[in-house]
Amino acid sequence: MIDPANGVDRVARLLIVEGRIAAIDPADGDVPSNAKWIDASGKIVAPGLVDLGAELRQPGREEDETIQTGSDAALAGGYTSLLCCSNTNPVIDSAAAVELVIQIAQRVGGVRVYPIACLSKARESEQMAELAILHEAGAIGFSDSPRPMPNDALLKRALDYCRMFDIPIFDRPEVPGLAEGGVMHDGRVSLALGLKGLPSEAEDLAIARDVRLAEATKGRLHVGPVSTMGAIDMIGRVKARGIAISASVCPHNLNGSDESLRSFDARYKVHPPIRSARHVEMLQHAVADGTIDAIQTGHMPRAREKKGNDLDTAPFGAAALETTLSATVTDMVRTEIMSWTRAIECLSTNPAKIAKLDAGTLSLGAVADVVVIDPEATWTVRPEAFLSKCQSSPMEGRQLHALVTHTIVGGDVRFVATQSAVAGAEV
Repeated sequence: MIDPANGVDRVARLLIVEGRIAAIDPADGDVPSNAKWIDASGKIVAPGLVDLGAELRQPGREEDETIQTGSDAALAGGYTSLLCCSNTNPVIDSAAAVELVIQIAQRVGGVRVYPIACLSKARESEQMAELAILHEAGAIGFSDSPRPMPNDALLKRALDYCRMFDIPIFDRPEVPGLAEGGVMHDGRVSLALGLKGLPSEAEDLAIARDVRLAEATKGRLHVGPVSTMGAIDMIGRVKARGIAISASVCPHNLNGSDESLRSFDARYKVHPPIRSARHVEMLQHAVADGTIDAIQTGHMPRAREKKGNDLDTAPFGAAALETTLSATVTDMVRTEIMSWTRAIECLSTNPAKIAKLDAGTLSLGAVADVVVIDPEATWTVRPEAFLSKCQSSPMEGRQLHALVTHTIVGGDVRFVATQSAVAGAEV
């Protein structure tokens, strides 16, 4: 059992009663006679994973994903809580839109879904949305992500205003003028391929502005996902001064390099872009040493017919809910860059703290959101077997380690691994 919130990393038994954690290592006499047993011998039991920003696309863009299919994919990936992005159609900039997403998710009865509402009206970066009304309706944060916020004054005002609610603003750091028309990381490979690049400076300058405004307002700011060495440097500096910001990274930025784009395959067209090997190495160490707080999926599902276009015209995006845990274990844990405890902290405990959710822990009395993981299982990523509607992934064809066998939400077992449900697991 691994529970970073309580410093637990040991062999144990876990008792769940009426949807909550009732005991760790209960005496046999304290276990109800009608209890359902899950044999987790040789496996890891941890708090359910929490994602800081997945696109579920419903309402309005159901050809890419629905709350049902996104929830199914999340459960298969070990997630019990998702923060969903505001770029639906219509966008989530009204109380009715927030309530609609919550109601659909409740009907689905899968993963817990928490809407991130728009920071600006209609995501147009001109007027601040009615944040108090949105928060009252159930929004747990604000962001125009995956669109960045270019309006400095609006962001400053919002950071100051949100101090009343003590909830975070999430910003996707990018300067639109520098990134406009970019297809991939701006470097030697993009030059050789003749493709317009997304310069690291576009992210670095946005991060510099974001952290300075957070320092000035003392508002709660989360920046991410980040992908550059410059971003890491600035985040580390402001954290050293005690500024309350947090940051996240996507698994596709923790492996490989922009060399993969030489194939001109649109499955590698993701955002933030896959950057050079030097950026990847620095990001790996920033996750391990705590400069970066969390790993988020970056789940941006797009329909097959959209991703089937040429590289320069295909949209950014990929399915990631079903591969993030395994990719993290493969690229970060098995390479001994970080421990299993740190991995669970980045995937569950810290995201829950950032979003202020009752999640990310196996404390007595806590809601029983739990994931069971087989750390020794290996599987090959086959997107055609994903539960997500999106069948595009930069992880396609990779052999990954670690497999979710059970996902439990509020004490209810909502996912049990089968051969068909794990995209080609080898058993």
